[in-house]
Amino acid sequence: MKQKESRFRNIGLIAKPGDDRIAPVLERLREFLTDMGLNVHLARSAALTLGEKKHLPSKAELARICDLTLVVGGDGTFLNAAREMADENTPLVGINQGRLGFLVDISPEHMLEALASILHGQYIEDQRFLLEARIGADKRQLALNDVVLHKWNTARMIEFETRINGRYVDSQRSDGIIISTPTGSTAYALSGGGPLLEPSLNAIALVPICPHHLSNRPIVVHGDSEICIEASGNTDPNHLRVTCDGQSSLMLEEGEHLEIRKYPRPIRLFHPLEHDHFTLLRAKLGWGGRP
Repeated sequence: MKQKESRFRNIGLIAKPGDDRIAPVLERLREFLTDMGLNVHLARSAALTLGEKKHLPSKAELARICDLTLVVGGDGTFLNAAREMADENTPLVGINQGRLGFLVDISPEHMLEALASILHGQYIEDQRFLLEARIGADKRQLALNDVVLHKWNTARMIEFETRINGRYVDSQRSDGIIISTPTGSTAYALSGGGPLLEPSLNAIALVPICPHHLSNRPIVVHGDSEICIEASGNTDPNHLRVTCDGQSSLMLEEGEHLEIRKYPRPIRLFHPLEHDHFTLLRAKLGWGGRP
């Protein structure tokens, strides 16, 4: 019987850098895709892992060429890929070679079966929005999980004011604040006592980090809100940093403030048909069944 053709022709491969355990997984994927008659394109990380010299110059270029991109690694690898490829509308599939794996949810043991179904059009599409953090006219970063304002090089709490859509919310003393997407609600925000948000919600969580006043609790606001945070009191801007997804940082100078809003282009994440968010939560967070 003639094999059903894939809906996708050009497939990208991205790997967690410097992890030799990933090489056999990448080899299996490349062989599987090549046997299907598909064109495989490598990011630099995947090429280095496979010992290849030929690769595309950037993840953004990979996204422009490919119909579908496979990310092999942990959630950190996926976060980095999502930020760099956000403008290209290329769907991503995550294959877990990390630890927790909320975003890279396909195990290597089942990846070929899951991938075959996805390539033939049997998948769940999940759109996730990113946040854009801006400081002044020139400093800008994207975040799929969270934007975090936090203290830097000081043991003291920092002081800052928060405004939402131009309206004053509060002044607080704390170690910082986490501004989280629904995707990031299972990351740093969860450790800070924030709520778990269903991924499809158009909402943003603001979670204080070790606040001085115990009445300062996490709040959830509309996803289209514009959030503005600026230092107040005796806080020196040199003692502040803004970190996006725990991977990239911005500095605040005197007189500057942090603005955060939803980025207009979401990423597209493909899951196998049997994917269920609450099953994933039970597995990753160790929730039990019925008592």
